[in-house]
Amino acid sequence: MEGQRETGRDVVIAALLGAEEFGFATAPLVVSGCIMMRVCHLDTCPVGIATQNPELRSRFSGKPEFVETFFEYIAQEVREHLAALGLRSIEEAIGEASLLEIAAAVQHWKASGLDLTPILTDITSPDGGPRRNTVGQDHGLEKALDHTLIAMSQEALLNKTPVRIELQIRNVNRTVGTMLGHEVTKAHPHGLPDNTIDISLSGSAAPSLGALLPACIPLRLFGHASAPVCTVLSGSMGLCLRTR
Repeated sequence: MEGQRETGRDVVIAALLGAEEFGFATAPLVVSGCIMMRVCHLDTCPVGIATQNPELRSRFSGKPEFVETFFEYIAQEVREHLAALGLRSIEEAIGEASLLEIAAAVQHWKASGLDLTPILTDITSPDGGPRRNTVGQDHGLEKALDHTLIAMSQEALLNKTPVRIELQIRNVNRTVGTMLGHEVTKAHPHGLPDNTIDISLSGSAAPSLGALLPACIPLRLFGHASAPVCTVLSGSMGLCLRTR
């Protein structure tokens, strides 16, 4: 479960609602030094986090230990809440919605017209089976557009021969370019010359277009894109967005 996970209490509530995994984003970022200036896309981050500017990056004062300590406190708070509920582990908490005090939330006027039954129903199976990891995740990686990109980039990957790729993209194609970037880095740890793999896409892109791309892959999109775009990209990569 993702979205505003900031405390141990949030983790326990999510587990009681059935969550088995917990994503943290904003809170660890703040712990690292983020002051929420909301200029990540402008390359002007004053604390040196979301920027490629060497002068600004020199201001970054965060350390891995800061985030490590933050999660240690989260874990400690989770343990305290579990103990208060009479539970010995987070696994025992998963799906125990009956331990939540839901009356105030269900009766609140903002919940009017909402059917919260699906997330508040006890999921215990009749035969006493497990509450967690009952359905395997299918990320659909075998259908990823990157397989096509990788196949069309073989000359560049094997012989460093420049290639030009033009493809259509749909909003079901998520994180386009990430798997290709992995193949490039795996084959050439020190990178390829700039513009070795040149990609032009037309259509509507799903979130995380161009995430984690290395510098040798210019990516152009003619159409529409959903945020985030080009997260954690290489400093020398360019992106051209045109909205029709």
